[in-house]
Amino acid sequence: MKREIMAVTLALGVFAASSACAASSASTKATTSTTAKATTSTKVTPASRVSTAPRSSYHSNLGLENLGVAVGYVSPENLDGTLGLGVFADHGTFAPRFSLESRIDYWSWSDNTAGIRAKSSDVVLGARTKYHFDVTSPKFRPYAGAGLGLHFLNSRVSFPASGGNPATRVDASDAKLGLDVGGGFAAMVNPRADFLAESWYGFVSDANQFSIRAGMQFKYGR
Repeated sequence: MKREIMAVTLALGVFAASSACAASSASTKATTSTTAKATTSTKVTPASRVSTAPRSSYHSNLGLENLGVAVGYVSPENLDGTLGLGVFADHGTFAPRFSLESRIDYWSWSDNTAGIRAKSSDVVLGARTKYHFDVTSPKFRPYAGAGLGLHFLNSRVSFPASGGNPATRVDASDAKLGLDVGGGFAAMVNPRADFLAESWYGFVSDANQFSIRAGMQFKYGR
């Protein structure tokens, strides 16, 4: 009888131990599963997938910013230097440090030698893009630029009567497209006005021309 009781007791102990091990294993699996789910739910997007590229804050401000007048010295090809006049408009910036300018320029040259009168003139309708260098002070702003100009060239030569021949006159006109390159600087005079000094070289077929000019520009609508 004692042996049977001992056998039953031993069997119950083994069963209890087995149940405890099974419960422990199940608890461990549940904890592991819960942790895995929590990790999955809080998974952070890899840094490589997050865009860190800076967004540009620049916005084009094309419009009418400044109006100006200029006077200068123009040296046309094969002619003596002469006076040049111009008006221009600053249309603001279309990209960081790049501005747009439209202009109308005029120069006229004349000569009278031995009664032979010669006259040449040019009216230019053009546009230029200026690149403004990065400077610490807004009171002095250097720039370089390039642009296109449509040149309306006119020339006239008058010959006096001579040897029984009547006086004659020869006129010629042409329209040519030219390329301008140059630069200069703008210096603040007051909050509403700037002084400009610049030089340009115009590449025009048979009518290249170099110019140095100074002018004033005034803020518009401010």
